[in-house]
Amino acid sequence: MQLLIGKRSFQSKVILSLSSGFIQSAVIVFANNVTGKGVGKLQFSRIETFKEKKVRIKRTKRKKINLVPYIFLLPAIVLIFTFEYLPTLNAFYYSFTEYHVFAPAEWIGLENYRMMMEDDKFWKSLGNSFQYFLITVPIITIVPLFLAMLVNRKIKGINLFRVLYYLPVITSMVAVAILWKFLYHPTGLINAFLNFIGIESEINWLLNTKTALPAISILESWKAMGFYMLIYLAGLQMVSKELIEAAKIDGATKARIIWHVYLPQLRPVFAVTLVMSTIGSIQMFTSVYIMTGGGPLDSTMSLPLYIYQKAFEELDMGYATAMGIVLWVILMILTIINYKISRGGQSVQ
Repeated sequence: MQLLIGKRSFQSKVILSLSSGFIQSAVIVFANNVTGKGVGKLQFSRIETFKEKKVRIKRTKRKKINLVPYIFLLPAIVLIFTFEYLPTLNAFYYSFTEYHVFAPAEWIGLENYRMMMEDDKFWKSLGNSFQYFLITVPIITIVPLFLAMLVNRKIKGINLFRVLYYLPVITSMVAVAILWKFLYHPTGLINAFLNFIGIESEINWLLNTKTALPAISILESWKAMGFYMLIYLAGLQMVSKELIEAAKIDGATKARIIWHVYLPQLRPVFAVTLVMSTIGSIQMFTSVYIMTGGGPLDSTMSLPLYIYQKAFEELDMGYATAMGIVLWVILMILTIINYKISRGGQSVQ
């Protein structure tokens, strides 16, 4: 009789707990359910299951950390650090030393930078680099945009024109510079064309202090146009077709569509073009080295060419490194300014 009463009381407790919304999962052995030990075992089994579940969740989270991408990135990170960041750190050190390759570096503090402030040739080359910047950047920022609009059409043979516009980019700068050197000769094609249209000209464009720097700037701009044309072409093909169609329905002319639809959408592309063209113009070296060597009278001497002469002709590595650091700082400042301007334009938009 007591056993029956015990069974009924236990069953009533189970029914009461289920009705209150507390679901229990356990296997109850009939022989041990009469006493209170059975309930204790039931609670213990529930707590143990919760702990196991918590451990299982932690293990699952740990398994989500995938090391495979980091393993693939590791060689690139090592190479970049070894051949870019480490030499940059060494350059900062050598800029404070007197280092002539065949002799150990001697610490001289800010002496290289003091000499730089008094070096007329440094200021001349820096000024020439900014002249290259002022001539080439507007050309390769504006002209390639119109070239991109010309080839942004679905007509037969348009890919041929795209290839022809891009061909100078993949041509060796050495070959291009030698070719243009003949064009700028007093008996070259440029003077021949000017004489043909009635303008008498026997100018040696590369030996005239007034024309040498603009002549090299035009060469650099011509060679880079195809590259920036492709960047603009990619941007034009991403412009929303719905906006263009809506502007046409509203009766907008082609000029208004370009000004009010294309140009606002191309703001990020303009930012990229401006940064890259700025860096390229300040770092102009190969064409100057081949065509004029910095002459006449240092009128075409760029800062990278002057750094090269100091480092590899005079072997004054310490002073050359100090000028390289200054050039790096200038490029960083120009890049940051352009980045701020481009972000400001996007926020306004």
